[in-house]
Amino acid sequence: MDIAAAKTFLEVARTGSFVNAAAALNLTQAAVSARIRVLEEQLGHPVFVRAKSGVTLTRAGEQFMRFATSLIQTWENARRAVALPPGSETVITVGAELSLWNPLLGHWLQWMRQEHPGFALRVRIAPPDVLMQQVQEGAIDVAVLYGAPQRPGVVTELLVEERLVLVTTGPESDSMDEARHVQVDWGREFDASYRAAFPEQGEAQVSISYGPLALEYLLAKGGSAYFRKGFIGPWLESGQLRLVPGSPEFPYPAYIVHSARLDPAVMACVREGLRASAAKLA
Repeated sequence: MDIAAAKTFLEVARTGSFVNAAAALNLTQAAVSARIRVLEEQLGHPVFVRAKSGVTLTRAGEQFMRFATSLIQTWENARRAVALPPGSETVITVGAELSLWNPLLGHWLQWMRQEHPGFALRVRIAPPDVLMQQVQEGAIDVAVLYGAPQRPGVVTELLVEERLVLVTTGPESDSMDEARHVQVDWGREFDASYRAAFPEQGEAQVSISYGPLALEYLLAKGGSAYFRKGFIGPWLESGQLRLVPGSPEFPYPAYIVHSARLDPAVMACVREGLRASAAKLA
């Protein structure tokens, strides 16, 4: 049984389709089918039930899932250990959503270099679904992201309960003016809560999916928007932004997700650094 077969199995299970798995792995559908066929021959049992609507795991496939995850994690750990830089004790790979990089992961990097200089650090920025998949497969050790669905072999821990607050550059009375309010995409849960809090609010003329870009626009053109309170602290202190009194705040928790097989001592160091960085923002 090889690593490619295990990765292919996990991708088919994740996407529920040989076609989708082939696209994600940049393979032909025939190549994906061939890998799964060889895997089933080696295991002596079918791992998928095929149907026109897609595929589902058999009982044997469900049992094999955790072993496939462990196999890939072990391989990735071994590969990184062999490539250990001179003078380093271990390599740790951490991923984060783009919006969490600034400033949380920046503080964490500095903390780790100061407190644990023997750690070689690898950092990746990717969308949350990609990060979750990479943690599950063992391609990265730890990820920090907003919203963390449960996955086999993955541990989820609350890192910080951030708050999304309404700020403005102009009069408070104009804070929800559709021509001045900037709609920032903070995910489905925020959108549902926002719509419930402002049922009469129409579509904003400006909508931006990336917080730092929205902040840059707001400071240049003026208006209002929801931002993470910890992120906008410097602009609140300088008076460039002001909190809108009485406006609803929304929770925005960030999570640490990591492999259940990660060395507990290594994870303790990473966790300590992340919590120290989150406390610094608070």
